[in-house]
Amino acid sequence: MKGNILVISGPSGSGKSSLMNEVLHKFPNACFSISTTTREIREGEVDGVNYHFVSKEEFKNDIDEGFFLEWAKVHDNYYGTSLKPVLKDLHEGKMVIFDIDVQGHKIAKEKLGSLITSVFITTPDQQSLQQRLINRGTDSIEVIQKRLANAVSEMTRMREYDYLLINDNFETTLKDLTAIAYASRKKMSLVDAGEFISAWANVE
Repeated sequence: MKGNILVISGPSGSGKSSLMNEVLHKFPNACFSISTTTREIREGEVDGVNYHFVSKEEFKNDIDEGFFLEWAKVHDNYYGTSLKPVLKDLHEGKMVIFDIDVQGHKIAKEKLGSLITSVFITTPDQQSLQQRLINRGTDSIEVIQKRLANAVSEMTRMREYDYLLINDNFETTLKDLTAIAYASRKKMSLVDAGEFISAWANVE
C-alpha cells in the first residue's frame, strides 16, 4: 500500500481549515501539506506551520526550477505546493491532505491522479458564505467581495471533484469527510494488485 492524497477545495470561509484539522487528529498516519504563499502573514499565523511565506521573486524562481507540484495565482498572490516533501510522505505511506484551489487540483490530478481523492466543500448558499466571511473579521469589504466573486468561479468547477459536501452543520460534514478519508485509503489504485494476488494464491 502506497500513501495517498486527500485534496480539499472550496471557497474561503466554507470551513475547510476547521474540518481538515479535525480529520488530522483522527488519522495518526495523516499529515498536512503546508503550502507556500506570497501573501502577507496574518496575526496569529506562524511561518512553516500555516504556510511557508516567501517573496514573489523567490516563488517565481522556484516555479522556473520545477519545484512545485502545483501553483496558482489567487487574489494577486501566489500559492503552491512543494513537490519534495509530498513525495517523501507518500513513500512513507502517509495520507497527505491538501488544501488547494480548483486550479491547483486540476494540475495535481494530472500529475498524481491515481493517488488523489478530492472533496469540494462549500456553504448552502452565497449569502451564508458572505456572512461567514464578515463574521471572521479578517478581511476588508473589498477583499470579501473578491472572495465572493472567486467563489462563484470555483463553484462552476466542482464537477471535477469526487465528492461534494455542503457544510451546513459542522459535525455532520465532519462525519462525511472522515468517512471519505477512510475510504480513500482503500482505493484499488493504491494497491499493487498483481503482488497481492500472487501472495494471496500462495497458500501453504
